[in-house]
Amino acid sequence: MRTNLDSFRNYLEFEKKYSPHTIKAYCDDLCSFKTFNKIHFDQENIDQVHYSQIRAWIVSLVDKEVSAVSVNRKVASLKAFFRFLLKIKEIEVSPLLKHKALKVSKIIQIPFSEKEINAVLDQMQQTVGFEEVRNKLIIDLLYTTGIRRAELISLKLKNIDLTSNTIKVLGKRNKERILPVLPIIIDQFQLYLRQRESLIIIVDSDYFLLTKKGLKLNESLVYRLINSYFSAISQKVKKSPHILRHTFATHLLNNGADLNSVKELLGHSSLASTQVYTHNSLSELKSVYKDAHPRGKK
Repeated sequence: MRTNLDSFRNYLEFEKKYSPHTIKAYCDDLCSFKTFNKIHFDQENIDQVHYSQIRAWIVSLVDKEVSAVSVNRKVASLKAFFRFLLKIKEIEVSPLLKHKALKVSKIIQIPFSEKEINAVLDQMQQTVGFEEVRNKLIIDLLYTTGIRRAELISLKLKNIDLTSNTIKVLGKRNKERILPVLPIIIDQFQLYLRQRESLIIIVDSDYFLLTKKGLKLNESLVYRLINSYFSAISQKVKKSPHILRHTFATHLLNNGADLNSVKELLGHSSLASTQVYTHNSLSELKSVYKDAHPRGKK
């Protein structure tokens, strides 16, 4: 007999079209709560829990020094599950109806400066060999297109159009978007493809970016690669593929791109998601304003 948890997983996969990574995160959170509920309340079925049980779980997470951000994310998984139960009429009211999320300190992610980006890419100008050429292309792609790490890894050969200078990206919820690619990156595509042909074995032949063993890239490899190259240049705390995406958006806005265009390039469903990047643009704008205005020079 199929449980509501199984039905929820299918709902996320086939109706909401969430990524496997997102589905796993939701289900892991639900299983964590289910285990807690079984141990502390001797109740295995979480479909009919009360808010007091959820509150006890939240308190236990806080006591274990789980961050407020992580706690809120776990509770969001429960909220999604109860919304699903409401949808299929298994419950009449969500136990989280009046829940208020834990307060989270606002963290502004600091993008790389243009100087830092150029310093890393300048060091890679004389790249030779498959991995070096691939690594430079990865950094340039993340910075010049703003694609997510998962989107980069999932790029397939058929997604690369050297004629129209575009790539087709499969984003969240399987939403496709076409992104323009700068001519200089097309040159790097061609160089990389020549290096790719030199691989002795290609296992995952459909995928564009591969390891030297011919396998599809994994997320940890891309993270380590970005962290390694930028650690040699930047003193910033966070050095990750997401910071390059953040840098892409910030640099576009700083140089006059409008918010709607950046939204489309990033693949955001709403402007609210894109507006986080305007914080850094505002800082740049203030700097320019102060330097340019006569009163600012006094």
